[in-house]
Amino acid sequence: MTPVKGVGIDQLEIERLERALARRPRLAERLFTAAERSYAAERARPAQHLAARFCAKEAVAKALGLEAWAFTDVEVVRGDGAPAIVLHGDAARAAAALGVTEVKVSLTHTRTDASAVAIAT
Repeated sequence: MTPVKGVGIDQLEIERLERALARRPRLAERLFTAAERSYAAERARPAQHLAARFCAKEAVAKALGLEAWAFTDVEVVRGDGAPAIVLHGDAARAAAALGVTEVKVSLTHTRTDASAVAIAT
């Protein structure tokens, strides 16, 4: 069994992200990769999916103990039927320094809230 090196969790009210994106449209470019924005844009309520990805990024940062990092350094991609995490830049370097070889993530959302849990192994 692979030892767990970190766990993180995050939750967000979807409406809060919707308001922030409406006030600052370029915010989405700072928080999400082009692929993440494209995935969400294909959905009926994009902010619902962006909020889940935002939570995933925060959960991964907590699992890795990141203090200074760019949101686009943690990318949520489509895995084999489940979301997967790809690390870039400072997040990838921090994971390597910790000996983390994989970060698993689980996303969920309701009409009002989004949440994610990340486990670094």
